Amino acid sequence: MTTTSHNTPARLPEAATVVLLRDGAAGIETLLLERPDRGSFAGAWVFPGGKVEAGDARDDHDATLRAAAVRETAEETGMHLQAGDLVALSRWTPPERMPVRIRTWFFLAADPGGDLTLQPDEAVSAQWLGPADALAAHGAGALVLYPPTWVTLHALTRVATVAEALAIADGAGVQRFDTVAADGGLMLWQGDAEHPGEPTENGIHRLETATLPWRYRRTV
Repeated sequence: MTTTSHNTPARLPEAATVVLLRDGAAGIETLLLERPDRGSFAGAWVFPGGKVEAGDARDDHDATLRAAAVRETAEETGMHLQAGDLVALSRWTPPERMPVRIRTWFFLAADPGGDLTLQPDEAVSAQWLGPADALAAHGAGALVLYPPTWVTLHALTRVATVAEALAIADGAGVQRFDTVAADGGLMLWQGDAEHPGEPTENGIHRLETATLPWRYRRTV
């Protein structure tokens, strides 16, 4: 499944993120990295990834994104993927009010195996966690998550195996999340009746972040 779309809006700097998955004893698990207490996403738990660089450039947009995803995963975890291992999942565009806006493409991939080797400048620790466990820890204030990570984990709570997660993502195509930040810690996405870009009458597609635990609501 390729990532390019006729609905892609005006160009922004881009990043690629890889949601690494494995089948654990209690169900599906994903690798989360804890960022250092400085720089982008300071202190947050994130999936491996980072900005697309000049050296990632390929003949088409999709190949460029995949090259960046593979490179960033190797740099941050020591794990080596191939471009064909990746299944495109989602595209996240931050709110217009953000001082720095980077459009980020999320990919799923099965754990390629090998030793996990962290770069101290990029991550201070890492854990393989079940999606529900990660969300519960966030709800208790034990983990810092950003909305794209939180929503992705929420979706993964509904799948039982890595094979199922990859098959669903491949069949669904790239899900677009063009974020609008509203008052009261509210994040709105396409289909929500209050989303100015693509509203649906009586539709709900939002994340309520004012208090823990966060609440995701979607009817469209």
